[in-house]
Amino acid sequence: MPKKKEEKPKKEAKKPLKKVSAPRPGKEKEAKKTEVAPMITQIKEQPSEEQAAPATPAPAEGAEPKIPIRKYFYAVGRRKESIATVRLLTRGSGQVVVNGKPFEQYFPYFEWREKAISPLFAIGQAKNLDTEVRVLGGGIIGQAEAMRHAIAHALLKLNPIFRKSLRKNGFLTRDPRMKERKKYGLKRARRAPQWSKR
Repeated sequence: MPKKKEEKPKKEAKKPLKKVSAPRPGKEKEAKKTEVAPMITQIKEQPSEEQAAPATPAPAEGAEPKIPIRKYFYAVGRRKESIATVRLLTRGSGQVVVNGKPFEQYFPYFEWREKAISPLFAIGQAKNLDTEVRVLGGGIIGQAEAMRHAIAHALLKLNPIFRKSLRKNGFLTRDPRMKERKKYGLKRARRAPQWSKR
């Protein structure tokens, strides 16, 4: 059978473009007014920032006010077998706590207390900072010197300007002197047993 020719869709005739006449000078202002008017109504409908922001609920009666978190500076100090970790808290009143105990109770002698917090007095910050210390190992004097070393490094983190006065007093240097080990055949590192002739 003869194949039927597929009928092609007829092309639509192109419509002539309409000429848009430029608005008269008097009508331009009227057109601008009509465009601006809906924008003004939209702005009026939008709520202000004060109205949009939800009101913060007032604190309930009897509830404790939130205490702002104080900034602290952490450092570690060492001396002999003692290791001290220190936190210097800003906006303080000069309170010192060592291993959960008051400073005067942990270091009963004035010389020990003076040695432990001497960096704070060297830069005049003893009454402006609170100090929390955790110290382990060694004897009481070694712990006081480890605490001094840690406080000095924490103050350096607080303000690098303190370096000159801390370095001058020798608070930043870790004292390397340690007890010498015992040797076999001797009583101590060098003490020999007493020799008897007869």
